[in-house]
Amino acid sequence: MHTSNTSTTGHEKGLQDLDQVVIRFAGDSGDGMQLTGDQFTRTTALMGNDIATFPDFPAEIRAPAGTLPGVSAFQLRFSSFDIHTPGDAPDVLVAMNPAALKVHLKELKKDGILLLNTASFSALDLKKAKYDKDPRTDGTLLGYRLIEVDLEARTQEALVNSALDNRDRERCKNMYALGILYWMFHREMAPTEKSIAQKFGKKPDLVDANLTAMKAGYAYAETVEIFQTAYRVLPAPMKPGTYRNIMGNQSLCLGLVAAAQKSGLQLFLGSYPITPASDILHQLSTYKHLGVITFQAEDEIAAVAAAIGASYSGCLGLTSTSGPGICLKSEAIGLAVMAELPLIVLNVQRAGPSTGMPTKTQQADLLQVMYGRNGESPVCVISASTPADAFEVGYEAVRIATKYMVPVVVLSDGFIANGSEPWLLPDPETLPPITVSFAPAGKPGEKFMPYARNPETLARPWARPGTKGLVHRIGGLEKQDVTGNICYDADNHQHMIETRAKKVANIANDLPPTATIGDRTGDLLVLGWGSPRGAITAATQRLTQQGHKVSCAFLRHLNPLPNDLLALMRGFKKVVLPELNSGQLAMMLRAKYLIDVQSFSQVNGQPFKTDDIEAFLKTVLAGMKKEVRQ
Repeated sequence: MHTSNTSTTGHEKGLQDLDQVVIRFAGDSGDGMQLTGDQFTRTTALMGNDIATFPDFPAEIRAPAGTLPGVSAFQLRFSSFDIHTPGDAPDVLVAMNPAALKVHLKELKKDGILLLNTASFSALDLKKAKYDKDPRTDGTLLGYRLIEVDLEARTQEALVNSALDNRDRERCKNMYALGILYWMFHREMAPTEKSIAQKFGKKPDLVDANLTAMKAGYAYAETVEIFQTAYRVLPAPMKPGTYRNIMGNQSLCLGLVAAAQKSGLQLFLGSYPITPASDILHQLSTYKHLGVITFQAEDEIAAVAAAIGASYSGCLGLTSTSGPGICLKSEAIGLAVMAELPLIVLNVQRAGPSTGMPTKTQQADLLQVMYGRNGESPVCVISASTPADAFEVGYEAVRIATKYMVPVVVLSDGFIANGSEPWLLPDPETLPPITVSFAPAGKPGEKFMPYARNPETLARPWARPGTKGLVHRIGGLEKQDVTGNICYDADNHQHMIETRAKKVANIANDLPPTATIGDRTGDLLVLGWGSPRGAITAATQRLTQQGHKVSCAFLRHLNPLPNDLLALMRGFKKVVLPELNSGQLAMMLRAKYLIDVQSFSQVNGQPFKTDDIEAFLKTVLAGMKKEVRQ
């Protein structure tokens, strides 16, 4: 926490102004940490702060209560200035049990605030959390500003007149903790009161209990001597407009729906539930009033096949999944390549291989979506880099798929999908046009040529089934160019392979110049794609402020790559590429451009920390100076 000044307005006790705070809520899955973090985020967004969040779910669905694998966490950073990440280390840790303390204490800043629920520190609780001794008494918590509260007892006291039973009352302890945090950080309770009333509107006793617990926690913090200071983070300056706090999956869905509306196409999603992509199916199913059709298939193959059928029929066909589902969809994606149909594949990446860690983030599917199909079957690949950016990426995917008649893979990941940030609602009138044209009905005596191509894009005509005179073959066997007849001729196959590859390559001619943060020449260029964007940006800005000649650039389009990328990389003495994989894009760039792109790899299921990237870049810069001296 960074202090600005101290005043006494707003609370009877001192009120200290800060420019940013990082809070982490941690407890069992049943402790409501995601709900608590979400409510704090909603309130903070309405108070005008810039925000970034990182929900961290346990990888096991039903890990035993009180154990280390069962810990769920939610981190929120809010500030009075523009921020790019949810923060590295928390200033405040709310630990609901010993397991949460054990997992997350090592991340808490020294002299940070530790709000500890003391209700769950029996010998059995400590054993479950792998503690040999009580950390409250053996010196483990020295160096932190410890606040001990028996949240269960305090909550039971507050709800003594509630109609709920003891177990349901106890579940309100997260709201008691939220009330304490609201007082501590000068937050308003009204937004949460409204949200809880809406969420549990059919259960008035539950609404009353949650709100009573929250208000009791607020009053407790206001009156108990251990809370000596409250803190305030003033609103951040933002571009005028209407904002909403948005998660990546939500943003991606809105971008796709906006594109469908702009293009006049009906959107069809064929999907099979899989973490962390399932929310795409859930959200798109709420847009029936906009003509959106959602189909929950029996498996991944059926889901993508249905989406291809929708595209063939003249709809906007999409399918959503994660890495394991991409494996199953690969042959059908090849069918879309062969049939040259606009298909959008949404891959919300997670840690693998196989089932891996379903709730943890990773960027390890790039080579899979680039090359994980039989034969030569190129597709367009683009990537979202922040929750708000996912809107533009979804919109862009539709534009490319329909203009070039190609499958487009959109890469997101668990960090983007579940994280959130403020999003400025765009004016629909300013969104780029998406012009879609279908092949017109055939004239008498004229034979339809389904693979006659647009000379600029090489796209074939999009023929709606049933249109008079547009009968043609469809399927996975090789096509003769122009006629679309089945063809086994060697020269034609060579030609069609090259044509499909050229069609994807032509997309690069449609891309804007690659933007940089910093100069377009210098000592070190930091490239990035996907969710490391925030940490890379923050680290680059720190180094620039320290006088280093460092710039960064982010690639939305991964296949094809931008036409100006080679020239940009050649303007720097060294290129570094941080990725949440083993260096996949770095390997691709080395192979394509013969430039020694230096990889910085992390595959632990967690997002990059700004400090780690900064430290690595400093090592690279120091090595460059040493080379010059030698």
